[in-house]
Amino acid sequence: MAENTKITFLGTGTSQGVPVIACSCAICTSSDERDKRLRSSVKIEIGGKVIVIDSGPDFRTQMLRSRTERLDALLFTHEHKDHIAGMDDIRPFNFIAGQHIQVYATERVEHALRREFYYAFGENRYPGAPELTVNRIDVEPFTAAGIPIIPIQAMHAEMPVLGFRIGDFTYLTDANYLSDSELEKILGSKVFVINALRKEKHYSHFSLAEALQIIEKVKPGKAYLTHISHKLGLHADIEKELPEGIYAAYDNLQIEI
Repeated sequence: MAENTKITFLGTGTSQGVPVIACSCAICTSSDERDKRLRSSVKIEIGGKVIVIDSGPDFRTQMLRSRTERLDALLFTHEHKDHIAGMDDIRPFNFIAGQHIQVYATERVEHALRREFYYAFGENRYPGAPELTVNRIDVEPFTAAGIPIIPIQAMHAEMPVLGFRIGDFTYLTDANYLSDSELEKILGSKVFVINALRKEKHYSHFSLAEALQIIEKVKPGKAYLTHISHKLGLHADIEKELPEGIYAAYDNLQIEI
C-alpha cells in the first residue's frame, strides 16, 4: 500500500477491561499507565481516511482521548457487547460529516446491532438516533472508504469472528482457532496484532503460548499482543519475556507502517 498507515491502539483489554472492578491484584492496582486497558479496539489512518475496528463500551472515551475528528468506516469483528456496545456514539460523526456512517458487519453482527440499537433502524427511527448504513460482509475481500480489506475468518470458541488485513497490517482479536488457509492470508504482514488473553489455556481466546505459535508461523516484521487480561501480568514484566520483535500493545500506543 503506497500511503503510510498509522495505527492507534484505542483499547487493549478484555471484556472487563483492566483494572477489573473490585480487583486489588498487583496488575489492577498498578500505577503504570500501560496496565490500564480499555476494551479492545484499533484505529487505522490511511490516505486521509479513518477506519475503526469495533466500538465497545469505551468507544466515546477512546474517540475523545485519541482526538478522532472523523470516522469513514466502522468494522466489526463479532457481536459480543464489548465490541459493539458503544456504537450509539457515532452520532457526533453524523453531525460533523452530515452523512451516515458506513458500518461493515456480518449477518450475525447486523442482527445484534438491530437488536441492541433497534431505535436506529426501521421506519420509525428515534429522532437523533445514530445514522448508519450497514454493509454486509463475509469472508470475501471488500472495500471500505476506498481501502481494500481482506477478512480473516477465525473462531471464538463456537462463534465465527473476523480479523482484518489492511495492506501490510493485520488485526485479529477474540480468537482461539485459525485454520491454515486463513493464516495464509496474513503471511507477508509487516505488523500483525493478535489476542493473548493470559498464560493459562482458555476456551475461547489464544493463550500467550498459542499466540506466539501463530506469530512464529506468520513471521511478520513486528507483532503486537492485544486483548490482554490482568492475569497475563504487569506490562513491564510481559515485555521482558517476549521474543525479539514481539510486543505487548498498550492503550494509546501509535505505530506507523
